[in-house]
Amino acid sequence: MTARAELVVWSDYLCPWCYVATVRLERLQAEFGDRLALEWRTFLLRPQPDPSRTLDAFRAYTQSWRRPAEEPDAPAFRPWATDEGPPSHSVPPHLVAKAAATLGPDAFHAMHARLLRAYFEENRDVTNARTLLALWCDVGLPEAEFVRVGEPAMLDRVIAEHNDAVRRDVGGVPAVMMVGIDTPMTGALPYDTYRRWVERRLAGEIG
Repeated sequence: MTARAELVVWSDYLCPWCYVATVRLERLQAEFGDRLALEWRTFLLRPQPDPSRTLDAFRAYTQSWRRPAEEPDAPAFRPWATDEGPPSHSVPPHLVAKAAATLGPDAFHAMHARLLRAYFEENRDVTNARTLLALWCDVGLPEAEFVRVGEPAMLDRVIAEHNDAVRRDVGGVPAVMMVGIDTPMTGALPYDTYRRWVERRLAGEIG
């Protein structure tokens, strides 16, 4: 049987470093193919809306995106320059991603990538229902299936994954755990670090 590495990734769609880690891990997936499995799970950096947050304060915060943008293999980032937002909380985009996943892995990966690009590159509020529906349709998912987002099972899944992360002492994201090793690694680690970790697992040196 061919050796296989399985990584569990806790991430949040409002986290710029999660975008960096996503690019690196998707590159890793492309390199190792079927020998590597990635499972994306929810972590809620902003579990509840903050009505006191203003658009001006949010715009000022997004200037901090310039730091992850300086990473050598980072995706594009654009400090907020539109009148959308500020985003309310982390739950809405995760619900959309989970709903897309019920339509298959390709639907999830398309939605996952679209949410990140829309938020960090296009300055679109991925917590706004109309925006989320537009993004859903952008990736070719049937508009009629968007009702899945509101199913109680989607929210149950989001909350359960977040609570599981907390029980595992995940205090920040991105956090990546090798199945068989119960200690998640936190932070957007360099690509070569992820790569060596997977190579060692495939060689039977760890896990």
